[in-house]
Amino acid sequence: MKKYFLAVSLFSCLFVTAQTKIGVQLYSFRNQFKTDIPGTLEKISKMGITEVEGGGSYGMPVPEFKALLDKNNLSVTSIGADYKVLETDPQSVINEAKLYGAKYVMCAWIPHEDNHFTIEDADKAIRVFNTAGKLLKEHGISLCYHAHGYEFVPYNKETLFDYMAKKMDPRYANFEMDVFWIKHPGQDPVALLKKYPGRFKMMHLKDRKPGTEGNQLGHADVETNVVLGSGDVGIAAIMKVAKKYGVEKFYIEDESSRSMEQVPQSLAFLKGLK
Repeated sequence: MKKYFLAVSLFSCLFVTAQTKIGVQLYSFRNQFKTDIPGTLEKISKMGITEVEGGGSYGMPVPEFKALLDKNNLSVTSIGADYKVLETDPQSVINEAKLYGAKYVMCAWIPHEDNHFTIEDADKAIRVFNTAGKLLKEHGISLCYHAHGYEFVPYNKETLFDYMAKKMDPRYANFEMDVFWIKHPGQDPVALLKKYPGRFKMMHLKDRKPGTEGNQLGHADVETNVVLGSGDVGIAAIMKVAKKYGVEKFYIEDESSRSMEQVPQSLAFLKGLK
């Protein structure tokens, strides 16, 4: 009987791993898109990827870009949105999301001065995200904020990220966890998933070269992005619990100059997880 339960447990683990669809953030291939949009999308498709996080068409007319996405069996499940646009014209974000068929929108940066993120910046962002998020929700779209590390400065015995998480209405505004940008400012991605279950709807999978010095500035050398599993972020441990704590979408993001070579290796690592 013990062997039976062990076998069932192992099968369940393998089944969950196999069922986790891994997408890619198109920004990973920004340099390749500059010279060859059709060829780059074809290469992404040949990696076995079917979901992407994007936004914009790299200078190509949108109908042509969408046709290339369709040709390569690539679905845009999430798009990026500029903070100022969310603040001043959220309807345009809704329109773009609908244009691509995306059900998620992520914002990756809150403007702030001199690398100093303040409580005033956080309060304004909370208002922007709650307001825009409510409107997006009415159109069946989920808004997520992608932290970059500067939000983890101390505040009231916790951090400004904790303050934002408690003030952002989970009905309208949640988070996309970029695991690199949680590790880089000295946080633990697994601990944060457990602290805020259900709040991280999406995840950027990105690993960091061991020995890289972190900071709370939101800046890092892109060449410290390494193949998943070869860095110090702890990707295997994160993937073991991510779905349990509410992550719905996963996207590899590799900002290095080696992304075209590294992303397939990262996919192989993820497929090999037990």
